[in-house]
Amino acid sequence: MACLSRHHHRAWLTTQDMLQRCPLSAHQRRLHDDADSNPINVPSLSSAYRLFPVYAMGALDPTTEPELDGPDPIWNAVREEAKLEAEKEPILSSFLYASILAHDCFEQSLAFVVANRLQNATLLATQLMDIFCNVILYDKPIQRSIRLDVQAFKDRDPACLSYCSALLYMKGYHALQVHRVAHALWHQGRKVLALALQSRVSEVFGVDIHPAAKIGEGILLDHGTGVVIGETAIIGNRVSLMHGVTLGGTGKEIGDRHPKVGEGALIGASATILGNIKIGEGAMIAAGSLVLKDVPPHSIAAGIPAKVISGLEDHDPSLTMKHGKQHLEHDLSLRMTSLSLSLVKDKGLRLKVSHPISFVL
Repeated sequence: MACLSRHHHRAWLTTQDMLQRCPLSAHQRRLHDDADSNPINVPSLSSAYRLFPVYAMGALDPTTEPELDGPDPIWNAVREEAKLEAEKEPILSSFLYASILAHDCFEQSLAFVVANRLQNATLLATQLMDIFCNVILYDKPIQRSIRLDVQAFKDRDPACLSYCSALLYMKGYHALQVHRVAHALWHQGRKVLALALQSRVSEVFGVDIHPAAKIGEGILLDHGTGVVIGETAIIGNRVSLMHGVTLGGTGKEIGDRHPKVGEGALIGASATILGNIKIGEGAMIAAGSLVLKDVPPHSIAAGIPAKVISGLEDHDPSLTMKHGKQHLEHDLSLRMTSLSLSLVKDKGLRLKVSHPISFVL
C-alpha cells in the first residue's frame, strides 16, 4: 500500500527546496519582468496548489519507486467522505483539500495532518512530514496498522462519525500513529529524534508513550487524554484503552518493568496498571482500578487494589466496549447463577444469588 501514483513518487519538499519552489512574490515578479535581471526559474504549479501553504506541495522524485499493492478501500472512503463534507461545509473545503484531497494516498494525508498538529516555531511541518513519510512509506507493518487503527476508531467509538473524522480530529489516533513512527526511529538508532516526537506529542495531545513501547494493531486510544505507557510495556492487538490509563512501573528499577496487555483487552478510564504484570487476553479492567497483580484471561478486575470479581462472557470486550456498571453487575449475576446451579446439581447445595458489587464506574 505504498503511497504512489502509477507514474511517479511524490516526495515532500525540504526546507531549501521549499524556499526555491514557492510561488513568486510581487517583488520577484517585478524583477522577473525586468529585461536586465536574471530569469527566475520556478516550477509550474497547479492553481490548486497555489491556494495552500507551501508544505502542501510535492516535488517529483524519480529515484524511488516502491510497488503498488492495489486498491485501498479505506483511503477511497476517506476521500469520498471529505468530498461530501466539503459540499456540506464550504468553509472547510480548503482545509479538507489540503489535508486529504491534495494527497495521493492515506500515508501522505496522515503525515500532513499530524505534521501540522505537531509543528512549532523550530520544528517545521515540512521537516515533520519528511520524517513521517520516510518511515511510513517504506514500512509495510505501519501501513497496515494505521488502517486497522482507523477502522477500530470507526467501529468502536460512537463519537467517531467517519474514517475522515478519525483521521482529521481524533487526537488519540494521531498520538498513536506518531508513536508508531517514533518506535520505528527508536529501533533505527535515532533515539533522540524519537524522544523529541514523544515530547511533542505529550505537549500537544496530552498522551505520553515511550518510543520503545510495543503496541499492536487495531488499537483504540479513546480520547487519549492522560494516557501514559512506559518503556517496556507491550500491548496486544485489538486492545481498547480509555482516557487516563497508566501502564507504569513501580519505582526506580530498570529493565522489564511495565505491564503486558493481552489481545482484545479493555482498559477502563483512569485505570492504573503498575509493574511487570500480565493482563490476560480478553480481560476487562474496570474504570478507576489500581492493578498490581496478574489478571487472568477473559475476566473482570475492579477495585483498589483490583481483584478479579468474575469471568467474562465477551471474547473480546475491547470490541463490544461494554464496561459500565450495569454490564458488570449483569455479567457477575450470570456467573453466580451458573455457579449456584452447578453447586445444586453436583453437591445438593443451594446458594443465594445477589448483586454484591455496587461501585460506580
